[in-house]
Amino acid sequence: MTLPAPSIVALAHRLEQAELNAAPISMLTDEHPEIDLADAYAIQDAIRDAKAARGANVRGLKMGLTSAAKIRQMGVSEPIYGFLNADHALHSGAEISTAQLIHPKVEAEIGFVLKHPLRGPDCQIEDVLAATAYIVAAVEVIDSRYQDFRFDARSVIADNTSAARYVVGERHLDVTSLDLPHLKISLRKNGIVAAVGSGADVLGHPAASVAMLANMLGSRGRYIPAEVLIMTGGATEAVPVHAGDCITVDYDGLGSISMQFT
Repeated sequence: MTLPAPSIVALAHRLEQAELNAAPISMLTDEHPEIDLADAYAIQDAIRDAKAARGANVRGLKMGLTSAAKIRQMGVSEPIYGFLNADHALHSGAEISTAQLIHPKVEAEIGFVLKHPLRGPDCQIEDVLAATAYIVAAVEVIDSRYQDFRFDARSVIADNTSAARYVVGERHLDVTSLDLPHLKISLRKNGIVAAVGSGADVLGHPAASVAMLANMLGSRGRYIPAEVLIMTGGATEAVPVHAGDCITVDYDGLGSISMQFT
């Protein structure tokens, strides 16, 4: 780490105020090029602590940059992770106010909920599947707090990987009933297909994303607890949305999720 603790707290406060006020800020590394990955995760932790102090507790975990193309684009060696807050959770059919967001986008994901904790290192796909209670369809609304949706890996980690809202489907299925790599997903915007993907678009297998998360957390002395939602990363590209847009996402075997932006 390169930043002193007061700077970590100050930058976390700046990012959270940008989120709460829907007012974009400049990328952190423009002003603080010395920020390293440890600093970035420390800023994210400070945001999590500030939210918890206001009663907005962690409801789940999320992975980001889980496609090979995004990893290359961002110049990182592995995906990144963040957290999901209880006050950001929504159900299918929700209305989502764009006035509370800066420049939202939606991406379809595959969610896991575990029946017992997972710990790294050396967590593998087989360990994830054995630990999984059920699979659920999920859509993440991402909303970078940076101007023009412009960021680098360190800045987006600090910004809790652009987490804003997430919508979870009602159908829960046992992991053995799904061919996860071949699970097809279609995202429609106002009735027109805007993006398609499959489970294989998430590190080849969405369970590989969960295993990587367990290993990344393990390197920091942490683990994935049971009964929390794990969003495994975008299986489709992120699609911009505006007031008036209706999004519907269809998942083979997992049903559909819809939301209306107002």
